[in-house]
Amino acid sequence: MCGIVGYTGKQEAAPIMLEGLKRLEYRGYDSAGIVVSADGELRLTKAKGFVDDLSKKIDGGRLTPGTTGIGHTRWATHGKPSDENAHPHVSCNGKIALVHNGIIENYQKLREMLISKGIEFKSETDTEVAVNLIQYFYKGDIVKAVSEAALRMEGSYALGIICEDFPDLLLATRKESPLILGIGQDENFLASDVAAVLKYTRDIYYLADDEIAVISPKDIKIYSCDLEVVKKEPSRVDWDISAAEKGGYEHFMFKEIMEQPEAVRKTLSPRIKDGRIILDDIELEPDYIKGLSRIYIVGCGSAYHVGVVAKYNMEKLVRIPVEAVLASEFRYASPLVDASTLVICISQSGTTADTIAAMREAKKLGARVLSIVNVVGSVIASESDYCLYTWAGPEIAVATTKAYSTQLAVTYLIALVLAESRGTITSAAYASLVDGLQALPSALEEALKLKEHIQYLASIYFNKENIFFIGRNIDYALTLEASLKLKEISYIHSDAYAAGELKHGTISLIEEGTLVIAMASYIKLVDKTVSNIVEVKSRGAEILTLTTESGLNHVTHTSDNIITIPDIHEVLLPSLAVVPMQLFAYYVALMRGCSIDKPRNLAKSVTVE
Repeated sequence: MCGIVGYTGKQEAAPIMLEGLKRLEYRGYDSAGIVVSADGELRLTKAKGFVDDLSKKIDGGRLTPGTTGIGHTRWATHGKPSDENAHPHVSCNGKIALVHNGIIENYQKLREMLISKGIEFKSETDTEVAVNLIQYFYKGDIVKAVSEAALRMEGSYALGIICEDFPDLLLATRKESPLILGIGQDENFLASDVAAVLKYTRDIYYLADDEIAVISPKDIKIYSCDLEVVKKEPSRVDWDISAAEKGGYEHFMFKEIMEQPEAVRKTLSPRIKDGRIILDDIELEPDYIKGLSRIYIVGCGSAYHVGVVAKYNMEKLVRIPVEAVLASEFRYASPLVDASTLVICISQSGTTADTIAAMREAKKLGARVLSIVNVVGSVIASESDYCLYTWAGPEIAVATTKAYSTQLAVTYLIALVLAESRGTITSAAYASLVDGLQALPSALEEALKLKEHIQYLASIYFNKENIFFIGRNIDYALTLEASLKLKEISYIHSDAYAAGELKHGTISLIEEGTLVIAMASYIKLVDKTVSNIVEVKSRGAEILTLTTESGLNHVTHTSDNIITIPDIHEVLLPSLAVVPMQLFAYYVALMRGCSIDKPRNLAKSVTVE
């Protein structure tokens, strides 16, 4: 949520920042603004609404000349969406401007202190507190002032700062909210996401917590919070700007659905060698694995749903208790965690605030943490004991698709490594599952060929206002994600239920014409699920069933419409079954005229609790 772009160099800053902000629109926002340093003054423009509204105000940047500036897209936390509350914010004396992602938890206390010192506020935001706190400490040394202010702020933040006394400098600092520094030729960049600057550079620094960057056109200097010089090696981004563009597709979400076979292939292939699973450089000692008493899988939203699928599979393969827990609940639930516990944290961005908090709680209690993330150098990746990257590439649409699929693929690898080390899987079963993993990308390509059939089904059901998903075991785990995808982008009310729980209250919601989508891919329980289908059908429900080729005969006589996916190893079924549900959500939202890539009220990366 929220986006930051900064530039200093020889080119006009405003057009570059507007372009960068456009590339960050997927993160979700309600206002935008830029400030440019020129001729010894700060020129500020802000607008409620979209980047296009801001661009019109300044004629694409032509009305705000200058070669150094910062820009922002804001998602409201403190203060309603408005021109006044939009970023950047300028200090009371007009000398310093600042943009901010995150939330400053002690802003009220700091605000009261600053008011007592005579500082006046124009907005309701915690961000204006941050810029005035820097002003309060500024006595000619802007780097020291930023350091002093940062030491007093609590919460999560990423700050981009300019000062009219230093017209070609950008400053930046962060805590638990991402910032990258782009390295150019006689120009340098600041951004909250690589996509904003990838047109200009692939060489970047990842700024760490509590570090301060001083960025000029010629160089980038990085300091610790106590102003000691920090030496860093730049990183090279291995995907180009075309990966963050639509490439002829109408929406990013559809493009990313179609990219799943290749994303899963990139995630799996380097880790399967001569029929064996090799988890990068991770060294999980055999004695540690054998001594595990419990596994927690922690995540939010779709990442949590990956964890629910993984719970079923890991308990089946590894034979120890596995619990999938919402990250927002984990830290407050007095979890039973000790040195014999492995905590697996899942996050696409690696900056999800609740997951970061859960990770730190787990480590404090003595557990080891293994993270599954997509963003190299992110907070969760950096602070975990072990990290497995998904190599999904950039995911722009707010509703995740290929991140879910690649995260799921990584959980299969982890389960196999743990099961082999604990001796809970036979060599034949291990080999069979490895073969299934190697065939998975091709099976995903087959599942995507269902898109025309799914589009037809969406045309039948897109006007439903209540839809229920039912399933058992891993099919139930899948219903959670299928329901979330639909409600996220189509705004249809949908819920997911364990099919065996229908009699315990849920069935009272079924009435004539209600659509029930039954997941019946898990062949061992397909007949049980059919009995639940019969229950809701007898009460007037319309039935859309997803099953496998081997399960087709079981469901034909009870279903109004059927989606059939290829047969595959039962552990891997969710990877195939989720694809038609992603497509169904996409086509339903398309037919309802919804904003698919940027659904209302949602943001791509949730960096506050």
